[in-house]
Amino acid sequence: MAKDTTSPKQQLEQLFNELTKQHTEFTEPLIELPEHEFAKAGLIQGLVEGNLTPPVMLVALAEGHWEYAADTAKFDELATDHLLNDLDADQDWPVFAVVADGTNQRVLALFGADGSDGTHGVDELPSLEELRSFDRLERDPTFRWSMRIYTRLMHRFDAFHENVYRVTKDKVNDKNDIIEEVAKLLFLESFRIYHPDITFNDKFGNEHLFSSVFNWHFVQAEGDKAVDLIKDAFNKFKSHPDYVVTSDDGTRNAIFSEDTHLRLSVAKNYLDLLEALQNLGPLKSNDGKIVKEYGTLGDVSGDLLGRVFDVFLRANFESKGGLGVYLTPNPVKQAMLEIAINDIANDDAAIARLANGDFRFCDPTCGSFGFGSVALSQLVKLIDYQLVMADDKKETLKQQLRNHAFTGADAAPRMVMLARVNMALQGAPKAQIFYTDNSLTTQALKPNSFDLICTNPPFGTPKFDKGKNGQSSKANYEANMEQVLGGFRPAAKVVDSYNAYYDHLKMKWENTGDLELDDNGEPKWAGYRTDLRKAGGTDSNPIYSLSPTTEGLALGSKPDKKGNWKQVGATIDPAVLFIDRCLQLLKPGGRLMIVLPDGILCNSGDKYVREYIMGKKDEQSGEFVGGKAIVKAVISLPSDCFKLSGTGAKTSILYLQKRHANPNQPEQFLPEPQTDVFMAVAETLGYVVKNNIEDYNAGVANDLDKIVSAYKRGE
Repeated sequence: MAKDTTSPKQQLEQLFNELTKQHTEFTEPLIELPEHEFAKAGLIQGLVEGNLTPPVMLVALAEGHWEYAADTAKFDELATDHLLNDLDADQDWPVFAVVADGTNQRVLALFGADGSDGTHGVDELPSLEELRSFDRLERDPTFRWSMRIYTRLMHRFDAFHENVYRVTKDKVNDKNDIIEEVAKLLFLESFRIYHPDITFNDKFGNEHLFSSVFNWHFVQAEGDKAVDLIKDAFNKFKSHPDYVVTSDDGTRNAIFSEDTHLRLSVAKNYLDLLEALQNLGPLKSNDGKIVKEYGTLGDVSGDLLGRVFDVFLRANFESKGGLGVYLTPNPVKQAMLEIAINDIANDDAAIARLANGDFRFCDPTCGSFGFGSVALSQLVKLIDYQLVMADDKKETLKQQLRNHAFTGADAAPRMVMLARVNMALQGAPKAQIFYTDNSLTTQALKPNSFDLICTNPPFGTPKFDKGKNGQSSKANYEANMEQVLGGFRPAAKVVDSYNAYYDHLKMKWENTGDLELDDNGEPKWAGYRTDLRKAGGTDSNPIYSLSPTTEGLALGSKPDKKGNWKQVGATIDPAVLFIDRCLQLLKPGGRLMIVLPDGILCNSGDKYVREYIMGKKDEQSGEFVGGKAIVKAVISLPSDCFKLSGTGAKTSILYLQKRHANPNQPEQFLPEPQTDVFMAVAETLGYVVKNNIEDYNAGVANDLDKIVSAYKRGE
């Protein structure tokens, strides 16, 4: 067989020509983009009724570089730093891209131009008529500048992290300590931007202008003196009232605790990071004009800052398995929110609540609040694109959402801090994100409060060794679980937990046992209502039956063969309890997107959980009776989805809508029908896990692209 003698450049040219031939409906002359060592690109446009469509970018990639299509963060970097860098100021940026490497081909919606959150995959290129309907990127007058700062910050954050970890070391123990220090300095930078005139006193009582001290020029000139002053400033500002939020139970929560301090002490580390954050050059409009001499992070599009933070976290965070901190892969977060927001956009009642500022989002196991960050971005775009109101009212509404619409909770203080900084970067320092021992029991989360919950809760029961320490840990775990379960069930051990049930004869809630108190005399449990009520038996051996209500809980028990509900033990998978808890927290009609282990969805032993959600099927009518929610979709995820987090558990996305309440009996549900369930299997997410990294260069598809598009089309 004859050897292929064409050069890599010729092969790239040939591949690009083949790509352009696939799009003959775009009749305007091709605009070639700058040459690149492994990419050839150009812009195509079409005409609809004499009007130009927004541009579409065609990109041919040399063999071995598919990661620049599979990983959207890397595509953004390639596009903004190289392919689009020299585009004329009066030329529109593309809204879609078609990328091919001779073996694979992918269509990307670019930079959030379609109203979603940033660059993401779609299953097909829209028609010319559909393209004309897309708003131009020039809606944001400095978008091009923001995109370039976004790609630059990703590089600088990673370089800083690597340098501190491997070279300068400083006073940090591991990679996660470095992430925490970056977050603290990002907090101070947002403080510098939004409080330019604020002053502080150093440890000797001398007053300083913060914006003059927290400045890379000052650090460059003063070295260790500047570091000492910055540490003093952090100690002063870490509990500033503008960054303290009040949760629903009245508890006040600062971003940082009183015993939190800056660890970094090497002046060069401060200089490197502050220069990266502050030396952004002049802020330029999309047509190349200088808007102001020195741009700041406050000028960068908020959703782009959130994406920088998320990419930085996912690239560098070490979960070490045992921490139980699972950062949800970005393709999964994007898909879950895109489906939910699509349905909200088509729900008149939900849109009305959004327009009135009554919409609320929650992640009760929030980690770094990645779901909330994506939700904020997509809701902001929904307001911009769909709501009919004056621009000034839209801006007021968006700020109202940032201040009041977002709630998160987590049992890891470090993750809560990262989540708060994440949202502060996006103009939402008042997001109600707080630390809690357990989101299943906290009184700071109230029933019937949220329109949308997206979460990836902890699942699976821990394994304990047979040694003394292991058995002691097991006993402590089971004791804690018993206390948690007390709020989900009526218990025979009335001294160990709080029990309540609804007496349908007296039409009121009755307590069946003592309320366990903590050291301060407060209930250990919030006293939430249970859906289990006594239906017979004796005082020593009562029989309970299920009567679903909008505020109730029950899955601390399960029905026996006769349908009588009996307590479950402490070995129950906490994911089951989180389903129950999330349904309780949702407003009637609210939506839940939750990642679950597959066993709950298919094991025979968990059938009662599925019936609790959907109800039991009436054989005569075919309807599901007695359930709390309508199952909208089930999407199976690949087994390596959470491999980086130390688990190979097979998981799925479960999408539920809580049934609406009866307006005449608000504790009771309306008998709404279960509609067809959208079901899909994602075999790959655009990467494979190799050597403990997500490898986007393996040439595998992100199946969620097609799944999301199919759901939106109602297939």
